[in-house]
Amino acid sequence: MKMRSHTLIKESMGDRIMMAVIYTVLTVVLIAVAYPLIYIVSSSFSSSSAVMSGRVWLFPVEPTLYGYEAVFQYPQIWSGYLNSILYTGLGSVISVTLTVMMAYPISNTTFVGRRILVWALLFAMLFSGGLIPFYLVVRSLHMLDTIWAMVLPGALSVFSVIVAKTFFQTTIPGDLYEAAQLDGCSDGRFLVSVVVPLSKPVLAVLFLWSAVGQWNSYFNALIFLNGEEKYPLQLVLREILVLNSVSTASMSLSAEQLKQFEDMKNLLKYSVIVIASVPILMLYPFIQKYFVKGVMVGSIKA
Repeated sequence: MKMRSHTLIKESMGDRIMMAVIYTVLTVVLIAVAYPLIYIVSSSFSSSSAVMSGRVWLFPVEPTLYGYEAVFQYPQIWSGYLNSILYTGLGSVISVTLTVMMAYPISNTTFVGRRILVWALLFAMLFSGGLIPFYLVVRSLHMLDTIWAMVLPGALSVFSVIVAKTFFQTTIPGDLYEAAQLDGCSDGRFLVSVVVPLSKPVLAVLFLWSAVGQWNSYFNALIFLNGEEKYPLQLVLREILVLNSVSTASMSLSAEQLKQFEDMKNLLKYSVIVIASVPILMLYPFIQKYFVKGVMVGSIKA
């Protein structure tokens, strides 16, 4: 049996130079993105004296877990964690539900008034009433200092609606809808039994977008919440990083430990950043397989 020879196409000098430039740029971008993350993680595992003296560059210096031990003795970290998990979970479910309920009707060409709603959504995406009307609306609905002030005001994202609408239009064939109608299937039943199971990629993308945005949000909590027991983790993180404010009144520390605690506030910042990032980093691998597919399919046409 005669073996087929493989002929390789020789790259020109211009192609080699272009590939070298591309790899160089990508390497620089990778270093620019990865180094701050590596530095934060390394600093969180280093001693406070090494961090304050600037001896940490790439790897931990004088490795220790004291920063994490001190963080977990701070009670607001635990309450902030629980509040953020609650706000993120509930807010993401509400956001995805409202997005699907809004996107599916306007993706159906037989829906009367769909163009008016699309233009209204685009107008709302480009223009807003500002912070004061936003606050007055939330106050008039009696949602101040409640969980609903964290999950309802920003639950519907116009951009997410447009992505979901495009996905439904390009993925759910009209013939399938007509066949379901002939079998006596209602619009609600078709949405729940057919559209939602076929839309797992875009639903995963919408859930991830909403979860990341909700987890990293602190501004709504800053203006709508009064009690510290309702603060999300990001607002606690803000007090530590921006205001450099860490109350030790409720922490069982000795006089020597209190002195060490004051000396290690910089180390504490890095430890808190790592702790606040872990939940989202753990969530992403489970949704990543849907992420690219959902975004690409939903971006074929507008």
